[in-house]
Amino acid sequence: MNAELIAVVLAVHDDTPMVRTLEEGRSLPSGPLRTTHTSLQKGVRDWVEQKTGFHLGHVEQLYTFVDPPCTDGARVTRISYLALTRVGTDTERWKSWYDYLPWEDRKSTVTSPMVAVLEEKLLDWAGHDHLRQQRCAFNFGLNGMAWDDELVLQRYELMWEAGLLPEAPHFMGGVNFGRSMTRNSRRILATAIARVRAKIKYRPLVFELLPEIFTLWELQRTVEAIAGRAVHKQNFRRLILHQNLVEKTSGLSAANKGRPAQLFRFRRELVGSRHFMGSKLPLVKSS
Repeated sequence: MNAELIAVVLAVHDDTPMVRTLEEGRSLPSGPLRTTHTSLQKGVRDWVEQKTGFHLGHVEQLYTFVDPPCTDGARVTRISYLALTRVGTDTERWKSWYDYLPWEDRKSTVTSPMVAVLEEKLLDWAGHDHLRQQRCAFNFGLNGMAWDDELVLQRYELMWEAGLLPEAPHFMGGVNFGRSMTRNSRRILATAIARVRAKIKYRPLVFELLPEIFTLWELQRTVEAIAGRAVHKQNFRRLILHQNLVEKTSGLSAANKGRPAQLFRFRRELVGSRHFMGSKLPLVKSS
């Protein structure tokens, strides 16, 4: 059995959450597993840094799956990893993850035409099946139910089951909801986004995506980009300062307009000593 590594390398650039891609955005970086490394995580870190030239911050395993047998009976084990970095100046192979999962961007309180069509098609698929209706409502926040930003994979799999994605063997055709990717790449991306969205609520991963020095506004915009939701400005700042994970520097931002903002840095020496943000973000409620 052959083994392959798949890396979901995420960053935030200009308030947009980005994923590193190959093949003109159709796939994620992948390659054969080498046995020369002392651990899989070190192997992924070295392999991605050599392949892309980016230094990685946080790295963790997502999950492992096995492809169905090929015609020759061979099977491939695919081990996926999540990695966080910063884009820098080279943005050529970076794509917004909302290009692939556009329904996950809920920062606006106004329902987009694409989301309205998607919800209509899901309800058509559900028909009079009460279980399907409940699953659509729970995963997509329909019929008065709250939108849960962590259910990224469940939403993707529900759309796959409903035949609304080209990756599904029973694709119904018609509207393309986001860019498709080869093999299971879009499903793996959904898994990575769900993991990051969950973890930024209790671990300081968001600072891996920021420059060393930042404003509180930049921090808020980065969190909003990841969560796909707007947060309450005053409550968010109060929460951040209460956590005591950032400290003021002596500098001010070079603002293009208005007053320069105070610059902060992450107190990296406190990593592992406390949780971050408690149990939930101060999200702005959708209308």
